[in-house]
Amino acid sequence: MMAQYLALKEEAGDCLLFYRMGDFFELFFDDAKVASACLDIALTARGSHGDDKVPMCGVPAHSATGYLARLIKAGHRVAIADQIETPEEAKKRGGSKALVARAIIRVVTAGTLTEEALLDSRSANWCAAIGEAGGEVAIACADISTGVFEVIECGADRASAELARYAPAETIASEASDFADLATALRPKGDFDSARGESRLKSLFGVATLDGFGSLSRAGLAAAGGLVAYLDHTAKGALPFLRPPHVTRTESAMAIDAATRESLELTVSQSGARKGSLLDAVDRTVTGSGARMLGADIAAPLMDRTAIEARLDLVQRFHDDAGLRDMVRGALRAMPDIGRALGRLAAGRGSPRDLGQLRDGLDGAWRLGEKLSGLADRPPLLDALAPQLRGHGELIDLLQRALVPDPPVDADKGGYIAEGYDAALDDLRDTGAGGRRAIARLEAEYRDQTGIATLKIKHNGVLGYHIEVPAKSADKLMAPDSGFTHRQTLAGVVRFNAPELHDLAIKVTQAGAHALTAEAAHLEDLTATALDRREAIAATADALARLDVSAGLAERAAEGGWARPALVDHACFDIVGGRHPVVEAALARAGERFVANDCSLSEDSRLWLVTGPNMGGKSTFLRQNALIAVLAQAGSYVPATRATLGLVDRLFSRVGASDNLARGRSTFMVEMVETAAILAQATPQSFVILDEVGRGTSTYDGLAIAWAVVEAIHEENRCRCLFATHYHELTRLAERCDALTLHHVRAREWKGDLVLLHEVSEGPADRSYGLAVARLAGLPPITIKRARAVLDKLEAGREKTGGLAAGLDDLPLFAAMAEEEPEATDPLRSELETLDIDALSPREALEILYRLKGLASE
Repeated sequence: MMAQYLALKEEAGDCLLFYRMGDFFELFFDDAKVASACLDIALTARGSHGDDKVPMCGVPAHSATGYLARLIKAGHRVAIADQIETPEEAKKRGGSKALVARAIIRVVTAGTLTEEALLDSRSANWCAAIGEAGGEVAIACADISTGVFEVIECGADRASAELARYAPAETIASEASDFADLATALRPKGDFDSARGESRLKSLFGVATLDGFGSLSRAGLAAAGGLVAYLDHTAKGALPFLRPPHVTRTESAMAIDAATRESLELTVSQSGARKGSLLDAVDRTVTGSGARMLGADIAAPLMDRTAIEARLDLVQRFHDDAGLRDMVRGALRAMPDIGRALGRLAAGRGSPRDLGQLRDGLDGAWRLGEKLSGLADRPPLLDALAPQLRGHGELIDLLQRALVPDPPVDADKGGYIAEGYDAALDDLRDTGAGGRRAIARLEAEYRDQTGIATLKIKHNGVLGYHIEVPAKSADKLMAPDSGFTHRQTLAGVVRFNAPELHDLAIKVTQAGAHALTAEAAHLEDLTATALDRREAIAATADALARLDVSAGLAERAAEGGWARPALVDHACFDIVGGRHPVVEAALARAGERFVANDCSLSEDSRLWLVTGPNMGGKSTFLRQNALIAVLAQAGSYVPATRATLGLVDRLFSRVGASDNLARGRSTFMVEMVETAAILAQATPQSFVILDEVGRGTSTYDGLAIAWAVVEAIHEENRCRCLFATHYHELTRLAERCDALTLHHVRAREWKGDLVLLHEVSEGPADRSYGLAVARLAGLPPITIKRARAVLDKLEAGREKTGGLAAGLDDLPLFAAMAEEEPEATDPLRSELETLDIDALSPREALEILYRLKGLASE
């Protein structure tokens, strides 16, 4: 047995190996030590005492899913080695001592889960692969729980940002990849060969050409092929359901890098939880598929104005008609998640209940489609979705006839095929039921015959049907002429058999076994019939999800008084009464009111310099406007009274940072790396928010950097930008930069207390209120008093010297500085470079030395 185990363990590689032994999955050696610590289960040992003892632990097979979930969450990968033949088949093959054959039937990893218990119903579970070819880069992503398959063509500089958008549970790359640091697992280089990838895709989808899927580059073929090869490896040949790949390019969505996503907390908060994120604040969906689609929309705001307007039209239709919205949300709330049910069936891990969910979900979709098709003034997107909700009548009818109303999860015990669907199956069930009634009658007869009132006919997996009596009453049945045959003696009871019972038991057992076989055959046929329509079913699931997203966004807009954004072709950003949805919700829970603020960025005022005290609301103001841009281009109403904006091609946020010790970066280094990315990538169509650039170094260095960054954004990038700072010296730039305007968050001191008004007004702040904030934070009065004395001294010195910004008024603007400055010349170096030392006579050398000495003394 251990030889078989070790061979399987070698095949499993770095995975923990679940080795099936009877009703348990066992782990041995180091795997057992790791699993016992992670699962908090007992670590035991087998074998002789001493050094040869083998560490081991095990989990029951019937509850293995829960243990798998904990191991996967802890970052482990698990190979499942199960029996691939019965003990009877093993004996027939190799005799009574033959070992039952086992094989790895599946590798369970974070990105390849389909089990309902292991997945978050409201989040997609992506597995990603990075492909490279000919200097190009692409990313393939699949959620095998629903079959969604996407290929994103992107440049090398966008790979990290695209991965951040999907936040995959698992990322694979070639062993020779330049992006190995982004991967969670590396695979053989050959898996990412573009020619092999093309062959794999053609074979998988049964096509002679991939032209129907869009134009796939060599890098796209490498990524898609590598992903399919990995999924095939983990499924051990039983490749899960994948829809034809949807090919996109980075230009189709707003570019948002990983740092910006983290800063703005789009889909998860900085603690890593969904709660506290923009997605959590916006989500009013009533289905898991709708929640997953909303997360994808917010993670990838669109750049196609027509597509955005189509989404907004549907949201508005639901927003303006509360009755329709309630009807649709009520219908959706009652529907199961047919997308994931289909995924489980396609992966070979489906159950009768999954077929029941398809039946109920498709029937509900058909009824909803009928209602929506009869609506007047349907927006174009609704016209496109309504037909996808119908068209499954034949399959619905089949499943309604074939399945019981509430099919079980476990198919092993049968009972899921409805009465009347198969006459032969009904006969087998009647035979079994009749035999069980006959057994009950026989039990009564035996009691009368023997006079033993406690006699019972029971059943177990070893003896089958048998007669059981208390030990004190067994003597009468032990007599040779009793007609009963002794089978087993236990403490307190004795078990017997009898010819009549034996004949009835065979009849019941055979009928039951044949009935289970017949039901299993029907289950296989029904599953195959459903999978023949998997593309259409998946399209219905998508349509239901889009309706849920639109109705949910309409509900959120009606609930919060949000407005439909107006999209224009020029680069403007005009927000009236804008709010931060997450902060506003948090304040509402505390019984407080959020102070709304306007923001108007245009060609003449595209860069706002915002000053004011800490805690005054600068960061919130910056973030809320970035979030409004995300929501608008995702196709949502926005938290504002009115909003007009031009499309944002790239969104950047440099608001707050923390040390990245794992990569050897300090807070200031992280800030500079992120700022450098903004200056290198922002375009005139981009939107940038920057907060306190330069604060992580010395005052002079910080001011110099902040000054230069403001000028660069104004003169070079020319993007829409909100720049918050405590460097009041930067306000001088308003006189030199035509498109820069000054704004501040209002605050007042009243009887020694700081009153933060959270209002954004025009003009610079009159002071920083730093000491007032310090007092508010609880610094001791003596410390505040000392700080006041130091501040008075510094301010007096600043008045005499001109302060930090002394002399900056004479500094030319960034654009002028961009011209190459003439290099300073060194006459001594120039003279030396012209000398031919080998050609000099002694007298000439002496004269040159005197001349050089003269140059050096100048």
